[in-house]
Amino acid sequence: MLIGRKSEQKILKDALNSTKAELIVIYGRRRVGKTFLVRKTYKKYIKFEFSGMYNASLKMQLKNFHLQLSEKKGNFYKPESWTDAFHQLRKYIDTLKSKKKVIFIDEFPWLDTAKSNFLSAFDYFWNNYASKKNNLKIVVCGSSASYMVQKIINNKGGLHNRMTEIIQLLPFNLYETELFLKKHKIDFTRYDIVRLYMVTGGVPFYLEKIKPNESLPQIIDRLCFSRNGFLRNEFKNIFASLFKYHENHSEIVRILAKIRKGLTRNDILEKSKLKSGGTLTKTLTELELSGFIEKYLPYKGKKDALYRLTDEYSAFYLKFIENSKPAKSGYWLKIHGKQSYKIWSGFAFETICIKHIDQIKKGLNISGIHTEQGSWVEKNNKQGAQIDLLIDRDDNVINICEIKFYDTYFAINKKYADEIINKINVFKSITGTRKNIFVTMITSYGIRHNKYSHQLTVNELNIDNLFDEI
Repeated sequence: MLIGRKSEQKILKDALNSTKAELIVIYGRRRVGKTFLVRKTYKKYIKFEFSGMYNASLKMQLKNFHLQLSEKKGNFYKPESWTDAFHQLRKYIDTLKSKKKVIFIDEFPWLDTAKSNFLSAFDYFWNNYASKKNNLKIVVCGSSASYMVQKIINNKGGLHNRMTEIIQLLPFNLYETELFLKKHKIDFTRYDIVRLYMVTGGVPFYLEKIKPNESLPQIIDRLCFSRNGFLRNEFKNIFASLFKYHENHSEIVRILAKIRKGLTRNDILEKSKLKSGGTLTKTLTELELSGFIEKYLPYKGKKDALYRLTDEYSAFYLKFIENSKPAKSGYWLKIHGKQSYKIWSGFAFETICIKHIDQIKKGLNISGIHTEQGSWVEKNNKQGAQIDLLIDRDDNVINICEIKFYDTYFAINKKYADEIINKINVFKSITGTRKNIFVTMITSYGIRHNKYSHQLTVNELNIDNLFDEI
Protein backbone atom coordinates (compact mmCIF):
# COMPACT_ATOMS: atom_id res chain seq x y z
CA MET A 1 0.00 0.00 0.00
CA LEU A 2 1.27 3.45 -0.93
CA ILE A 3 1.20 5.73 2.13
CA GLY A 4 0.53 9.43 1.62
CA ARG A 5 2.02 10.98 -1.53
CA LYS A 6 -1.44 12.16 -2.62
CA SER A 7 -0.29 15.20 -4.58
CA GLU A 8 2.49 13.20 -6.25
CA GLN A 9 0.08 10.42 -7.20
CA LYS A 10 -2.31 12.95 -8.70
CA ILE A 11 0.44 14.41 -10.86
CA LEU A 12 1.40 10.95 -12.12
CA LYS A 13 -2.19 9.86 -12.77
CA ASP A 14 -3.04 13.09 -14.59
CA ALA A 15 0.05 12.63 -16.76
CA LEU A 16 -0.96 9.05 -17.52
CA ASN A 17 -4.40 10.19 -18.65
CA SER A 18 -3.18 13.10 -20.73
CA THR A 19 -3.43 13.06 -24.51
CA LYS A 20 0.19 13.97 -25.12
CA ALA A 21 3.65 12.54 -24.57
CA GLU A 22 4.98 13.14 -21.07
CA LEU A 23 8.53 13.48 -19.74
CA ILE A 24 8.28 13.21 -15.96
CA VAL A 25 11.27 13.97 -13.76
CA ILE A 26 11.34 12.74 -10.16
CA TYR A 27 14.18 13.49 -7.78
CA GLY A 28 14.88 13.18 -4.08
CA ARG A 29 17.44 11.73 -1.71
CA ARG A 30 18.11 7.98 -1.50
CA ARG A 31 15.71 5.78 0.50
CA VAL A 32 12.84 8.25 0.13
CA GLY A 33 10.60 5.99 -2.00
CA LYS A 34 10.87 7.30 -5.56
CA THR A 35 10.97 3.87 -7.19
CA PHE A 36 8.16 2.59 -4.98
CA LEU A 37 5.97 5.55 -5.92
CA VAL A 38 6.41 4.99 -9.64
CA ARG A 39 5.95 1.22 -9.50
CA LYS A 40 2.83 1.42 -7.37
CA THR A 41 1.18 4.18 -9.37
CA TYR A 42 2.09 2.85 -12.83
CA LYS A 43 2.12 -0.87 -12.02
CA LYS A 44 -0.14 -1.89 -14.93
CA TYR A 45 1.43 0.42 -17.47
CA ILE A 46 5.23 0.09 -17.13
CA LYS A 47 6.37 -1.63 -20.31
CA PHE A 48 10.09 -1.30 -19.70
CA GLU A 49 12.03 -0.52 -16.55
CA PHE A 50 15.73 0.02 -16.40
CA SER A 51 18.02 1.27 -13.64
CA GLY A 52 21.51 2.72 -13.66
CA MET A 53 24.23 0.88 -11.77
CA TYR A 54 26.34 2.71 -9.22
CA ASN A 55 29.98 3.16 -10.30
CA ALA A 56 29.57 0.82 -13.28
CA SER A 57 31.40 1.23 -16.59
CA LEU A 58 29.68 2.09 -19.87
CA LYS A 59 30.14 -1.52 -20.97
CA MET A 60 28.42 -2.84 -17.84
CA GLN A 61 25.54 -0.34 -18.11
CA LEU A 62 24.92 -1.29 -21.75
CA LYS A 63 25.09 -5.00 -20.92
CA ASN A 64 22.53 -4.54 -18.17
CA PHE A 65 20.28 -2.58 -20.56
CA HIS A 66 20.54 -5.37 -23.13
CA LEU A 67 19.68 -8.06 -20.57
CA GLN A 68 16.62 -6.12 -19.43
CA LEU A 69 15.42 -5.52 -22.96
CA SER A 70 16.11 -9.12 -24.00
CA GLU A 71 13.50 -10.28 -21.49
CA LYS A 72 10.90 -8.66 -23.74
CA LYS A 73 9.68 -10.11 -27.00
CA GLY A 74 11.93 -9.53 -29.97
CA ASN A 75 15.52 -10.03 -31.09
CA PHE A 76 17.85 -7.38 -29.74
CA TYR A 77 21.57 -7.18 -30.44
CA LYS A 78 24.11 -6.00 -27.87
CA PRO A 79 24.31 -2.23 -28.17
CA GLU A 80 27.72 -0.63 -28.57
CA SER A 81 26.53 2.84 -27.58
CA TRP A 82 23.57 4.56 -25.97
CA THR A 83 22.44 5.64 -29.44
CA ASP A 84 22.21 1.92 -30.30
CA ALA A 85 20.42 1.18 -27.03
CA PHE A 86 17.74 3.84 -27.47
CA HIS A 87 17.25 2.83 -31.11
CA GLN A 88 16.43 -0.70 -29.96
CA LEU A 89 14.13 0.69 -27.28
CA ARG A 90 12.26 2.57 -30.02
CA LYS A 91 11.84 -0.67 -31.99
CA TYR A 92 10.50 -2.43 -28.90
CA ILE A 93 8.04 0.36 -28.07
CA ASP A 94 6.70 0.26 -31.63
CA THR A 95 5.68 -3.38 -31.12
CA LEU A 96 3.50 -2.53 -28.12
CA LYS A 97 -0.23 -2.33 -28.71
CA SER A 98 -1.13 -0.92 -25.29
CA LYS A 99 -3.06 2.34 -25.20
CA LYS A 100 -0.88 3.69 -22.40
CA LYS A 101 2.83 2.98 -22.25
CA VAL A 102 5.24 3.93 -19.45
CA ILE A 103 9.03 3.68 -19.80
CA PHE A 104 10.74 3.99 -16.43
CA ILE A 105 14.47 4.82 -16.19
CA ASP A 106 15.64 4.74 -12.58
CA GLU A 107 18.88 6.17 -11.12
CA PHE A 108 19.26 8.20 -14.29
CA PRO A 109 22.45 10.06 -13.19
CA TRP A 110 24.39 6.81 -12.74
CA LEU A 111 23.96 6.07 -16.45
CA ASP A 112 25.65 9.30 -17.49
CA THR A 113 29.22 8.08 -17.05
CA ALA A 114 32.27 9.86 -18.45
CA LYS A 115 32.44 9.90 -22.27
CA SER A 116 29.30 7.74 -22.50
CA ASN A 117 27.24 10.36 -24.41
CA PHE A 118 24.24 9.03 -22.53
CA LEU A 119 22.51 12.38 -22.04
CA SER A 120 22.84 13.41 -25.68
CA ALA A 121 21.49 10.00 -26.77
CA PHE A 122 18.52 10.35 -24.42
CA ASP A 123 17.99 13.91 -25.67
CA TYR A 124 17.76 12.59 -29.25
CA PHE A 125 15.49 9.72 -28.21
CA TRP A 126 13.02 12.12 -26.58
CA ASN A 127 13.01 14.92 -29.13
CA ASN A 128 13.00 12.79 -32.27
CA TYR A 129 10.82 9.91 -31.15
CA ALA A 130 9.18 9.80 -27.72
CA SER A 131 7.81 13.36 -27.75
CA LYS A 132 5.77 12.49 -30.85
CA LYS A 133 4.01 9.52 -29.23
CA ASN A 134 0.91 10.85 -27.48
CA ASN A 135 0.36 7.67 -25.47
CA LEU A 136 3.98 7.37 -24.28
CA LYS A 137 5.05 8.49 -20.80
CA ILE A 138 8.76 8.58 -19.95
CA VAL A 139 9.64 8.69 -16.25
CA VAL A 140 13.21 9.40 -15.17
CA CYS A 141 14.26 9.18 -11.51
CA GLY A 142 17.43 10.10 -9.70
CA SER A 143 18.78 10.35 -6.17
CA SER A 144 21.41 12.89 -7.15
CA ALA A 145 19.19 15.93 -6.90
CA SER A 146 21.95 18.26 -8.07
CA TYR A 147 22.35 16.27 -11.30
CA MET A 148 18.60 16.07 -11.91
CA VAL A 149 18.14 19.81 -11.45
CA GLN A 150 21.25 21.07 -13.20
CA LYS A 151 21.56 18.56 -16.05
CA ILE A 152 17.90 17.86 -16.81
CA ILE A 153 15.49 20.39 -15.30
CA ASN A 154 17.79 23.35 -16.05
CA ASN A 155 19.24 21.79 -19.20
CA LYS A 156 20.41 24.41 -21.72
CA GLY A 157 20.52 22.02 -24.67
CA GLY A 158 17.99 19.77 -26.34
CA LEU A 159 16.11 19.02 -23.11
CA HIS A 160 15.55 22.69 -22.31
CA ASN A 161 11.92 23.14 -21.18
CA ARG A 162 11.05 19.61 -22.33
CA MET A 163 9.94 18.33 -18.92
CA THR A 164 6.17 18.12 -18.63
CA GLU A 165 6.08 17.31 -14.90
CA ILE A 166 8.67 17.72 -12.12
CA ILE A 167 8.31 16.06 -8.71
CA GLN A 168 10.64 16.58 -5.78
CA LEU A 169 9.92 13.69 -3.43
CA LEU A 170 10.58 14.56 0.19
CA PRO A 171 10.70 12.33 3.28
CA PHE A 172 7.43 11.74 5.09
CA ASN A 173 6.07 14.46 7.31
CA LEU A 174 4.73 13.52 10.75
CA TYR A 175 1.24 12.79 9.43
CA GLU A 176 2.58 10.37 6.81
CA THR A 177 5.00 8.83 9.31
CA GLU A 178 2.12 8.05 11.65
CA LEU A 179 0.13 6.50 8.79
CA PHE A 180 3.11 4.35 7.82
CA LEU A 181 3.67 3.10 11.36
CA LYS A 182 0.01 2.22 11.86
CA LYS A 183 -0.03 0.36 8.55
CA HIS A 184 2.86 -1.75 9.89
CA LYS A 185 1.07 -2.44 13.22
CA ILE A 186 3.25 -0.02 15.20
CA ASP A 187 1.11 2.02 17.54
CA PHE A 188 3.29 4.70 19.13
CA THR A 189 2.21 7.81 20.96
CA ARG A 190 2.74 10.99 19.01
CA TYR A 191 5.42 12.03 21.48
CA ASP A 192 7.40 8.88 20.63
CA ILE A 193 6.77 9.35 16.90
CA VAL A 194 8.35 12.79 17.17
CA ARG A 195 11.35 11.28 18.97
CA LEU A 196 11.59 8.59 16.28
CA TYR A 197 11.43 11.34 13.64
CA MET A 198 14.44 12.98 15.28
CA VAL A 199 16.40 9.82 14.39
CA THR A 200 14.96 8.82 11.00
CA GLY A 201 13.76 12.13 9.58
CA GLY A 202 10.71 10.41 8.10
CA VAL A 203 12.75 8.47 5.51
CA PRO A 204 10.47 5.53 4.51
CA PHE A 205 13.29 3.02 4.05
CA TYR A 206 14.49 3.64 7.61
CA LEU A 207 10.96 3.27 8.95
CA GLU A 208 10.67 -0.10 7.21
CA LYS A 209 13.42 -1.39 9.51
CA ILE A 210 11.18 -0.99 12.57
CA LYS A 211 9.62 -4.12 14.02
CA PRO A 212 6.28 -4.32 15.83
CA ASN A 213 6.32 -4.94 19.58
CA GLU A 214 9.59 -3.05 20.10
CA SER A 215 9.76 0.02 22.29
CA LEU A 216 11.38 3.16 20.95
CA PRO A 217 14.60 2.63 22.99
CA GLN A 218 14.80 -0.96 21.70
CA ILE A 219 14.42 0.25 18.11
CA ILE A 220 17.13 2.88 18.48
CA ASP A 221 19.45 0.42 20.24
CA ARG A 222 19.09 -2.13 17.45
CA LEU A 223 19.30 0.23 14.47
CA CYS A 224 21.88 2.70 15.76
CA PHE A 225 24.04 1.13 18.45
CA SER A 226 24.21 -2.62 17.85
CA ARG A 227 27.23 -3.89 15.92
CA ASN A 228 25.24 -4.56 12.75
CA GLY A 229 22.69 -1.77 13.15
CA PHE A 230 21.52 -0.50 9.78
CA LEU A 231 21.76 3.18 10.70
CA ARG A 232 25.22 2.72 12.18
CA ASN A 233 26.97 2.91 8.81
CA GLU A 234 24.34 4.65 6.71
CA PHE A 235 25.91 8.09 7.02
CA LYS A 236 28.98 7.19 4.94
CA ASN A 237 26.91 5.30 2.39
CA ILE A 238 24.55 8.21 1.75
CA PHE A 239 27.16 10.72 0.69
CA ALA A 240 29.38 8.24 -1.15
CA SER A 241 26.49 7.18 -3.38
CA LEU A 242 25.19 10.69 -4.05
CA PHE A 243 28.24 12.87 -4.57
CA LYS A 244 31.47 12.42 -6.51
CA TYR A 245 33.62 14.31 -4.00
CA HIS A 246 31.57 13.27 -1.00
CA GLU A 247 34.25 14.13 1.56
CA ASN A 248 33.48 17.81 0.95
CA HIS A 249 29.78 17.27 1.56
CA SER A 250 30.19 15.30 4.77
CA GLU A 251 32.68 17.89 6.06
CA ILE A 252 30.17 20.72 5.64
CA VAL A 253 27.44 18.64 7.27
CA ARG A 254 29.75 18.00 10.23
CA ILE A 255 30.45 21.72 10.58
CA LEU A 256 26.77 22.69 10.45
CA ALA A 257 25.82 19.96 12.94
CA LYS A 258 27.65 21.93 15.63
CA ILE A 259 25.82 25.23 15.07
CA ARG A 260 22.06 24.87 15.25
CA LYS A 261 21.16 28.35 13.97
CA GLY A 262 23.40 27.97 10.92
CA LEU A 263 26.50 29.57 9.46
CA THR A 264 27.21 32.01 6.66
CA ARG A 265 29.19 30.97 3.62
CA ASN A 266 32.24 32.76 4.99
CA ASP A 267 31.85 31.01 8.35
CA ILE A 268 31.79 27.63 6.62
CA LEU A 269 34.82 28.59 4.55
CA GLU A 270 36.79 29.49 7.68
CA LYS A 271 35.90 26.26 9.45
CA SER A 272 36.42 23.92 6.47
CA LYS A 273 39.32 22.90 4.28
CA LEU A 274 37.43 23.83 1.14
CA LYS A 275 38.65 26.59 -1.13
CA SER A 276 36.51 29.61 -1.85
CA GLY A 277 34.87 29.67 -5.26
CA GLY A 278 33.24 27.01 -7.38
CA THR A 279 33.98 24.01 -5.15
CA LEU A 280 32.29 25.45 -2.07
CA THR A 281 29.38 26.88 -4.04
CA LYS A 282 28.80 23.58 -5.86
CA THR A 283 28.98 21.56 -2.64
CA LEU A 284 26.53 23.81 -0.80
CA THR A 285 24.14 23.79 -3.75
CA GLU A 286 24.22 20.00 -4.01
CA LEU A 287 23.57 19.56 -0.29
CA GLU A 288 20.69 22.01 -0.46
CA LEU A 289 19.09 20.42 -3.51
CA SER A 290 19.41 16.98 -1.90
CA GLY A 291 17.60 18.14 1.24
CA PHE A 292 20.43 17.88 3.76
CA ILE A 293 20.80 21.58 4.45
CA GLU A 294 18.68 24.69 4.08
CA LYS A 295 19.70 28.14 2.95
CA TYR A 296 17.70 30.97 4.44
CA LEU A 297 17.82 34.67 5.12
CA PRO A 298 17.37 35.64 8.77
CA TYR A 299 14.59 38.06 9.58
CA LYS A 300 14.77 41.59 8.16
CA GLY A 301 17.96 43.53 8.65
CA LYS A 302 20.37 40.65 8.01
CA LYS A 303 22.10 40.51 4.62
CA ASP A 304 24.12 37.30 4.70
CA ALA A 305 22.26 34.05 4.07
CA LEU A 306 22.70 31.27 6.59
CA TYR A 307 23.03 27.54 5.96
CA ARG A 308 21.75 25.09 8.56
CA LEU A 309 21.57 21.31 8.80
CA THR A 310 18.01 20.05 8.39
CA ASP A 311 18.55 16.30 7.94
CA GLU A 312 17.54 14.65 11.19
CA TYR A 313 19.42 11.40 10.68
CA SER A 314 22.73 13.16 9.94
CA ALA A 315 22.35 15.35 13.03
CA PHE A 316 21.56 12.33 15.23
CA TYR A 317 24.40 10.26 13.77
CA LEU A 318 27.02 12.93 14.36
CA LYS A 319 25.84 13.66 17.88
CA PHE A 320 25.30 10.16 19.24
CA ILE A 321 26.28 7.32 16.88
CA GLU A 322 29.60 8.18 15.27
CA ASN A 323 31.79 8.14 18.37
CA SER A 324 29.93 5.39 20.19
CA LYS A 325 31.07 1.80 20.46
CA PRO A 326 28.74 -1.07 19.52
CA ALA A 327 26.64 -1.88 22.55
CA LYS A 328 24.07 -4.37 23.73
CA SER A 329 20.48 -3.45 24.55
CA GLY A 330 19.88 -0.75 27.10
CA TYR A 331 22.45 1.73 25.79
CA TRP A 332 19.92 4.29 24.58
CA LEU A 333 17.98 4.23 27.84
CA LYS A 334 21.09 5.56 29.55
CA ILE A 335 21.68 8.25 26.94
CA HIS A 336 18.19 9.66 26.48
CA GLY A 337 17.83 10.45 30.16
CA LYS A 338 20.87 12.72 30.20
CA GLN A 339 20.66 16.50 30.07
CA SER A 340 22.76 16.60 26.87
CA TYR A 341 20.07 14.64 25.02
CA LYS A 342 17.28 16.81 26.42
CA ILE A 343 19.04 19.94 25.16
CA TRP A 344 19.74 18.34 21.78
CA SER A 345 16.15 17.11 21.38
CA GLY A 346 14.94 20.66 21.98
CA PHE A 347 17.02 21.84 19.03
CA ALA A 348 15.84 18.90 16.91
CA PHE A 349 12.22 19.73 17.72
CA GLU A 350 12.78 23.28 16.46
CA THR A 351 13.91 21.90 13.08
CA ILE A 352 10.84 19.64 12.92
CA CYS A 353 8.54 22.58 13.70
CA ILE A 354 10.12 24.71 10.97
CA LYS A 355 9.58 21.87 8.48
CA HIS A 356 5.93 21.70 9.55
CA ILE A 357 5.24 25.42 9.18
CA ASP A 358 2.09 24.73 7.13
CA GLN A 359 0.67 22.67 9.99
CA ILE A 360 1.54 25.44 12.44
CA LYS A 361 -0.21 28.01 10.26
CA LYS A 362 -3.25 25.75 10.10
CA GLY A 363 -3.25 25.44 13.88
CA LEU A 364 -3.16 29.24 14.13
CA ASN A 365 -6.02 29.54 11.60
CA ILE A 366 -3.87 31.65 9.27
CA SER A 367 -3.44 29.22 6.35
CA GLY A 368 -4.98 31.72 3.94
CA ILE A 369 -2.79 34.64 5.05
CA HIS A 370 0.51 35.31 3.30
CA THR A 371 3.42 35.04 5.73
CA GLU A 372 7.18 35.10 5.90
CA GLN A 373 8.88 33.04 8.56
CA GLY A 374 12.35 32.63 9.95
CA SER A 375 14.51 32.90 13.05
CA TRP A 376 15.95 36.06 14.58
CA VAL A 377 19.07 36.63 16.64
CA GLU A 378 20.37 39.88 18.08
CA LYS A 379 23.86 39.66 19.57
CA ASN A 380 24.87 43.31 19.59
CA ASN A 381 22.35 44.42 22.18
CA LYS A 382 23.66 44.25 25.76
CA GLN A 383 20.95 41.84 26.82
CA GLY A 384 20.77 39.97 23.53
CA ALA A 385 17.74 38.12 22.23
CA GLN A 386 16.95 35.07 20.14
CA ILE A 387 13.66 33.94 18.62
CA ASP A 388 13.29 30.30 17.56
CA LEU A 389 10.64 30.99 14.94
CA LEU A 390 8.69 34.07 14.00
CA ILE A 391 5.83 34.30 11.54
CA ASP A 392 5.41 37.72 9.96
CA ARG A 393 1.84 38.00 8.70
CA ASP A 394 0.18 40.32 6.18
CA ASP A 395 -2.65 41.00 8.66
CA ASN A 396 -0.42 43.21 10.81
CA VAL A 397 0.59 40.49 13.27
CA ILE A 398 3.89 38.77 14.08
CA ASN A 399 3.79 35.47 15.94
CA ILE A 400 6.86 35.03 18.11
CA CYS A 401 7.02 31.27 18.60
CA GLU A 402 8.65 29.67 21.62
CA ILE A 403 9.35 25.97 21.00
CA LYS A 404 9.74 23.57 23.94
CA PHE A 405 10.04 19.78 23.86
CA TYR A 406 9.22 18.25 27.24
CA ASP A 407 7.79 14.91 28.36
CA THR A 408 5.06 16.70 30.30
CA TYR A 409 3.20 20.00 30.32
CA PHE A 410 5.45 23.03 30.16
CA ALA A 411 5.16 25.59 32.94
CA ILE A 412 6.06 29.24 32.40
CA ASN A 413 7.71 30.70 35.51
CA LYS A 414 8.61 34.29 36.31
CA LYS A 415 12.18 34.00 34.99
CA TYR A 416 11.04 32.60 31.67
CA ALA A 417 8.24 35.16 31.39
CA ASP A 418 10.78 37.95 31.92
CA GLU A 419 12.98 36.45 29.16
CA ILE A 420 10.07 36.50 26.72
CA ILE A 421 9.20 40.09 27.60
CA ASN A 422 12.85 41.03 27.02
CA LYS A 423 12.80 39.31 23.62
CA ILE A 424 9.73 41.24 22.58
CA ASN A 425 11.17 44.57 23.71
CA VAL A 426 14.53 44.00 22.01
CA PHE A 427 12.83 42.77 18.85
CA LYS A 428 10.60 45.84 18.67
CA SER A 429 13.51 48.15 19.37
CA ILE A 430 15.88 46.65 16.80
CA THR A 431 13.39 46.01 13.98
CA GLY A 432 11.20 49.04 14.58
CA THR A 433 8.11 46.96 13.83
CA ARG A 434 4.69 48.44 14.48
CA LYS A 435 2.87 45.17 14.10
CA ASN A 436 1.03 43.42 16.91
CA ILE A 437 3.18 40.80 18.65
CA PHE A 438 1.49 37.53 19.59
CA VAL A 439 3.45 35.08 21.74
CA THR A 440 2.88 31.51 20.57
CA MET A 441 3.92 28.46 22.61
CA ILE A 442 4.58 25.25 20.66
CA THR A 443 5.10 22.41 23.13
CA SER A 444 4.78 18.64 23.42
CA TYR A 445 1.61 18.47 25.51
CA GLY A 446 0.64 22.08 26.08
CA ILE A 447 1.36 24.49 28.91
CA ARG A 448 0.30 24.59 32.52
CA HIS A 449 -1.89 27.61 32.89
CA ASN A 450 -0.84 30.07 35.54
CA LYS A 451 -0.63 33.83 35.90
CA TYR A 452 2.44 34.02 33.68
CA SER A 453 0.87 32.04 30.86
CA HIS A 454 -2.26 34.19 31.02
CA GLN A 455 -0.07 37.29 30.97
CA LEU A 456 1.91 36.25 27.89
CA THR A 457 0.43 33.53 25.75
CA VAL A 458 -1.95 34.46 22.98
CA ASN A 459 -1.70 31.19 21.06
CA GLU A 460 -0.90 27.65 22.19
CA LEU A 461 -0.11 24.64 19.98
CA ASN A 462 1.13 21.13 20.78
CA ILE A 463 2.53 18.20 18.82
CA ASP A 464 -0.97 17.12 17.74
CA ASN A 465 -1.09 20.19 15.51
CA LEU A 466 2.08 19.04 13.73
CA PHE A 467 0.32 15.80 12.71
CA ASP A 468 -2.41 17.55 10.73
CA GLU A 469 -2.84 16.50 7.13
CA ILE A 470 -2.02 19.32 4.74
